[in-house]
Amino acid sequence: MSRSELSDALFTDLYQLTMAQAYWQNDVIGDATFDLYFRNFPPNRSYYVFAGLEDILNYLEDFSFSDRDLTALESLEIFDPGFVEFLSMLRFTGRVRAMPEGTLLFAEEPVLEVSGPIIECQFAETFIVNQIGLQTMLATKSARIVHAAQGRMLVDFAARRTHGTDSAMKLARASYMVGFAGTSNVQAAATYGIQAHGTMAHSFVTAFPTELESFRAYGESFPNSSTFLVDTYDTESGVRNAVNVANEMKSRGQMLRAVRLDSGDMLELSTIARGLLDEAGLEDVMVLASGGLDEYSIDELVKAGAPIGGFGIGTRLGSSEDAPSTEFVYKLVSFEGAPVVKLSSKKANLPGAKQVWRESVEGGLMRRDVIALEHEPSPSPTAAPLLRNAMRSGKTLAPHPDLGEMRERFQSQFACLPYRYKELEAAPRFDVTTSDALRELTDNTQQQARERTSS
Repeated sequence: MSRSELSDALFTDLYQLTMAQAYWQNDVIGDATFDLYFRNFPPNRSYYVFAGLEDILNYLEDFSFSDRDLTALESLEIFDPGFVEFLSMLRFTGRVRAMPEGTLLFAEEPVLEVSGPIIECQFAETFIVNQIGLQTMLATKSARIVHAAQGRMLVDFAARRTHGTDSAMKLARASYMVGFAGTSNVQAAATYGIQAHGTMAHSFVTAFPTELESFRAYGESFPNSSTFLVDTYDTESGVRNAVNVANEMKSRGQMLRAVRLDSGDMLELSTIARGLLDEAGLEDVMVLASGGLDEYSIDELVKAGAPIGGFGIGTRLGSSEDAPSTEFVYKLVSFEGAPVVKLSSKKANLPGAKQVWRESVEGGLMRRDVIALEHEPSPSPTAAPLLRNAMRSGKTLAPHPDLGEMRERFQSQFACLPYRYKELEAAPRFDVTTSDALRELTDNTQQQARERTSS
């Protein structure tokens, strides 16, 4: 049976299904609340950028097991036929509260809360952690690169280097959300309404008798949108050939858009390229750079004054090379109206449904976040709630915002993040605290759990 014949409801860990059957057989069907939060940040991350909510809401709204899904489960020969019949009618009927996409998040604070019958909420875990973990990781890596580039154009070149096609699609969306200009991924550009960008490969240059002829042919095909890759043989000679063709195009009222450097000493070569272009009166032709770049190398180039107008980012972006995983966890915090905690060493969680409040100082800069119980009042006049109602009774409450709105939200929040938290290395931890009421509930719930365990 091919993957295309199965629904996303079957994208789950087996233990979600075995637990669900045990719940069903024992009539454990009460309402539960689960929190999704990031347990520990890497040492070089002070913030993450929340992404992936739209996919979660679509998944929950469409949740159902198809006939083929049920056939696949029956083939495992471990499930009660009555339970399989129960699954055939199962839909998500619960509630979701979440931070909007593009919101900055910090360690330990809930970014998404799922409430409803425990079996429904339990099933959602695998898909939620998978999608939020991936997309938030990629959005954050992209945001760091945007910060390092200091306003220079950025394009996602990572489609061929990501871990699968779904990752490539989600990267294009996430990187645009935080400030990239576009993507080389044509399917993603069409899907998300993002600008598609492309240049040429070394194979194109080597397919022609000379580099000059390859540039000339490409310029004739794309008279106002050409970017010439100039390092196939010798970069300085490549730039000179690009200048010759650019002048020919200029005489026809056309314009070369850019030259691209893909190897070598980017500072030295970009300086040479910029000098040759300017000397020829081609000040409007941009110098682009690609090839093994990330926020660290871009930061060095920008600080050194490299005359590079834009960067194409591939492998190290698509894999989030310096922090290629996230520690998002999805934990039960309330069941049948009572708070629930886990006591495991270094993995204890905060009980109960909650709200996260973001406090600011004069001028709008972020001061701290306060995790409180859901119905507590605002902790200060400057505090704003971050968790919003997104789904009720299994139905999304409002149309999904477009990427432009998410992009504006991120830019607004990032501008309010104090600069020290934007450091690329050894970034300090943002202040996240809990309310008195939540601390008291946590202490009481933990004590009750210990007493139940000892008895």
